Amino acid sequence: MQKMAEHKGCGTSGGSGKASCGTGAGENDMPTEIWEKVKNHPCYSEEAHHHYARMHVAVAPACNIQCNYCNRKYDCANESRPGVVSEKLSPEQAAKKVLAVASAIPQMTVLGIAGPGDPLANPGKTFKTFELISEAAPDIKLCLSTNGLSLPDHVETIKKFNVDHVTITINMTDPDIGAEIYPWVFWKHKRVTGKEAAKILTDRQLKGLEMLTANGILCKVNSVMIPGINDDHLVTVNREVKSRGAFLHNIMPLISSPEHGTVFGLNGQRGPSAQELKALQDSCEGEMNMMRHCRQCRADAVGLLGEDRSAEFTTDKIMEMDVNYDLSARQAYQEKVEEERQAKVAARNAELETLAGENADLKILVAVATKGSGRINEHFGHADEFQIYELSSNGAKFVGHRRVDLYCQGGYGEEEALETVIRAINDCTAVFVAKIGHCPKEDLLKAGIEPVDQYAYEFIEQSAIAYFKDYLAKIKSGEITHVTRGDATIRQGAFVSVDA
Repeated sequence: MQKMAEHKGCGTSGGSGKASCGTGAGENDMPTEIWEKVKNHPCYSEEAHHHYARMHVAVAPACNIQCNYCNRKYDCANESRPGVVSEKLSPEQAAKKVLAVASAIPQMTVLGIAGPGDPLANPGKTFKTFELISEAAPDIKLCLSTNGLSLPDHVETIKKFNVDHVTITINMTDPDIGAEIYPWVFWKHKRVTGKEAAKILTDRQLKGLEMLTANGILCKVNSVMIPGINDDHLVTVNREVKSRGAFLHNIMPLISSPEHGTVFGLNGQRGPSAQELKALQDSCEGEMNMMRHCRQCRADAVGLLGEDRSAEFTTDKIMEMDVNYDLSARQAYQEKVEEERQAKVAARNAELETLAGENADLKILVAVATKGSGRINEHFGHADEFQIYELSSNGAKFVGHRRVDLYCQGGYGEEEALETVIRAINDCTAVFVAKIGHCPKEDLLKAGIEPVDQYAYEFIEQSAIAYFKDYLAKIKSGEITHVTRGDATIRQGAFVSVDA
């Protein structure tokens, strides 16, 4: 192993309750050179993901391994899942699309190549795309996401094109476990199966990770949590990748609906519950920075995390657009975004001071309906996801999100959708919304979840801290009794068709 074990990610040392890069670290929490890399990167900074957008371009169709949770033939416009795309692009089409999106969405700061296959199994198309974009839009950060099998062969080229953010999917370091996840890898012109395949893959992944961190490239490790197969083992994976200098670890739930046609989906392999996932993430957080805001995006996703504007930028539409890439206009817009962001941080810190002296061991979860900018600015019925915050005497900590079907369907409420929403946030004490109708409010109260609209359009963290302070006061006064909530469901499959 090359010497990079002393790399400490964002410069923090880990430990219970620390503000990690994945949960909202700021400029003062990490070295300047790391802050410059992550400050407006929505995937590498939870704080930034409220304000900045990313896009993926699908220029890499081929893959060199088979995963039991992947089926790249499946496509659905309402599906958000890695490997899913509606159309594949040439490098030239991808470059024009990036300029068009960056002109229309000035807070789009990151271009990633994440499939639908593996970018490094398609090195010609991948690096040609990076070359075209770096020439035309030098302010956009370049990223790639890989399974790591070919990674050691391309580290020098990754450096050459200034790709300074690389994500590696590492689900195991034990070949016995790997054999249950990967049927085969394509290695040195032949298909290799079983433990031999898994051994090759893990050796190449860890070698590639060491080489990247030795060259100062920021690395995020994605791991899919597969209950009964690698859930306990991911704690070991966490230690292994940290020792090799990984910056961030993103443990994601398995998506395994039968409709996807994957091996795991068809054989009934379940994904984790919300509390199972949170418990594993919490157990690893003491070791290194954890990412909890991943949306397991499509390979052609566009927009803020949690939204997908790819339908606005199809190839047909792009080719008809007159694209004017105005760098100064983008920078001016982003300066306004930063002003809003700093105002949000200041409001949070001021509210946090009012919690001083509270020593309660109590922690509760709340769900938040938001369209971005760190504000409670979404109607309950229009939310297709809720962000989840853990409230304690330490403040408000982002711990995840829950996808849901829309409750409001063209002017009326869909009762079946409401049931799925309640199951998705069942572990929460309250749900913060900009507005909510009488009927869903009553059903939420029956489920023991308090609808809260008094903070409409205010900053999330400031409001959540204020709510928690009142919650503690009500317990002390005897007005309410704290109730421990149960588990919640992580939604699988495509969204229900949207009429709104």
